[in-house]
Amino acid sequence: MNLISLKNVHKYYNTGNNNLHVLKGINLEIKESEMVAIMGSSGSGKSTLLNILGILDYADEGEYFLNQVKIDNHLSESKAADYRNKFLGFVFQSFNLINFKNAMENVALPLYYQGVKRSQRNSIALDYLKRVGLYDRATHMPNELSGGQKQRVAIARALVTHPKVILADEPTGALDSKTTYEVMKFFQEINMEGKTILIVTHEPEVAAQCKRIVHLKDGIIEKDEIIDQIKL
Repeated sequence: MNLISLKNVHKYYNTGNNNLHVLKGINLEIKESEMVAIMGSSGSGKSTLLNILGILDYADEGEYFLNQVKIDNHLSESKAADYRNKFLGFVFQSFNLINFKNAMENVALPLYYQGVKRSQRNSIALDYLKRVGLYDRATHMPNELSGGQKQRVAIARALVTHPKVILADEPTGALDSKTTYEVMKFFQEINMEGKTILIVTHEPEVAAQCKRIVHLKDGIIEKDEIIDQIKL
């Protein structure tokens, strides 16, 4: 079953005197349990594509279906937020942790928005911290964690609501090569459990650790390849 389906998706941005045509007819289907890298140079449209997939922006033309639900700008903000919370988990290059909350509280935050009671959400958060190897860092603040530890907290936060899709925007961009390897290995483990993962990256060595690479250039899909031999 296709979890994500984009049909002839276009996106424009008004730059004052003219419209910038960023996405130029994207057709993309992603099945459940795929692990896909979206590659492209700066200005290729990969961040715009991720924003549309994450329901942070909408296509100007074409159709987007997430879990067979049509996503467009007719959704109310509350409905869009509900879909994001229900279907999607986000991991960012800059981690986006809240500085005045400890690791456990950061992981538990999405559950707060789902109305889960504090004791229950903290218990669930601790389980996910244990899973990413950071149970002993539960009460540490973000400034007490390394870059790799912050990203693992962010991954635990993305997983805590059991989303169908993890969207990762340059998740290894701020990490050294050893930590990048560890984070990608963890993504592969999550994927092997059935989670669908999309990773936007400009790093070929990161893309090579996915099962499929979609190459964007100037707002179009230039190449869509299946990786026969995944690098571990």
